[in-house]
Amino acid sequence: MQTTQSMNKGMLEKVFKLSENNTNVKTEVIAGITTFMTMAYILVVNANILSDAGMDKGAVFAATAIAAFIGSCAMGLLANYPIALAPGMGLNAFFAYTVVLSMGYSWQFALCAVLIEGIIFILLTITNVREKIIDCIPTVLKHAVTAGIGLFIAFIGLSNAGIVVNGATILSLGNLKDPLVLLTIFGLLLAAVLLAKNVKGAFLIGMLTISAIGMIAGLVELPKGIISSAPSLKPIFLQALSVPVDQIFSLDMVVVVFTFLFVDLFDTVGCLLGVASKGNLLDEEGKLPKVRQALFADAIATTIGALLGTSTVTSYVESAAGIGDGGRTGLTAVTTGFLFLLSLFFAPVFTAIPTQATAPVLILVGVMMASSLTKIDFSDFTNAIPAFLTFAMMPLAYSIADGIIFGIISFTVLKIATKRTKEVNVSLIVLSILFVCKFAFLG
Repeated sequence: MQTTQSMNKGMLEKVFKLSENNTNVKTEVIAGITTFMTMAYILVVNANILSDAGMDKGAVFAATAIAAFIGSCAMGLLANYPIALAPGMGLNAFFAYTVVLSMGYSWQFALCAVLIEGIIFILLTITNVREKIIDCIPTVLKHAVTAGIGLFIAFIGLSNAGIVVNGATILSLGNLKDPLVLLTIFGLLLAAVLLAKNVKGAFLIGMLTISAIGMIAGLVELPKGIISSAPSLKPIFLQALSVPVDQIFSLDMVVVVFTFLFVDLFDTVGCLLGVASKGNLLDEEGKLPKVRQALFADAIATTIGALLGTSTVTSYVESAAGIGDGGRTGLTAVTTGFLFLLSLFFAPVFTAIPTQATAPVLILVGVMMASSLTKIDFSDFTNAIPAFLTFAMMPLAYSIADGIIFGIISFTVLKIATKRTKEVNVSLIVLSILFVCKFAFLG
């Protein structure tokens, strides 16, 4: 038994280079569990959203779990990064409510658009186009992206918990007397204390504790069973290939594919840079060493996800929660992936994790990522203004992509206007022109 365990640890060491990254199996597994628990909501949310487009809810649940498994394992094994993947929020809403319900196309048409997007991303990754886009982003904006994602996910946590809500002003405090809000605040304080004391697995302990308290107090629902049979993929499997040829080569398909491409590209870029920076994965030049492998994993996951029957699969900012718990290698992502696969059979348990347990983690991860602001030189307005627009627009526009766009355009304009053209490369100018055209013609 001991020999077998030693062999398994040796294999994991060889594949994931644990010692080289100053980590161990226990830390990586705990980090993977933490990441999964902060992401598990997507299993139910994605199924609910895509079912509004007419898709079978159980089949989408299965496709979501399998796509997350494949994407997360691909990221862990190809790039050795602790970044998990799953069908992305926002893109699934565009899929259901714009392409299907607004434009009037079938969900099969939307899946076909996602499939085409994935294939294009594979080609762009092979030709290094996506890698060059990431490399051309200035270091100051990379720091701003990290902070912006921190603010973004903290805002998601505060909003999901009801601590901030829509009000007479744009936003206002929620009902702080609400037992669910109080449970969240208690969870925030508990996780904060554990984090301040450097307790290993602080986030995981906090989430499990709050889930248990909520269930015992009757504030959140108990799991409706433990084990369930895996839903069938049959109603949606390979339906992306059933679209008529005339629809594939239509102008609407071009517009839909471009929108998927655009949002996914910059959401992924922002997530990779922000989460990688938090995990100290960037090199001395601020570049992501295995960015091509990471982007390839993302492209493969999107393509396979479309064939399975789900919307665009992308890197998740919630991966920062696992990194906050010490995850530093692909073993974290692979652990998360296998938990998604297991969720097919333990859906009642995994989907019972309440928002009140995950919201404190998102808020505290936001605190940790906001530390990147200290690396920005605010005395230089040609850096400070673009950086501010980058990290401010992400939560305010509720879009990582829009934050990056505002940052790049303002950085380019300010540097050229102040005759500091040496700090602007051709790629930034081209991107800025494309972004302005996007706002002018596509909105």
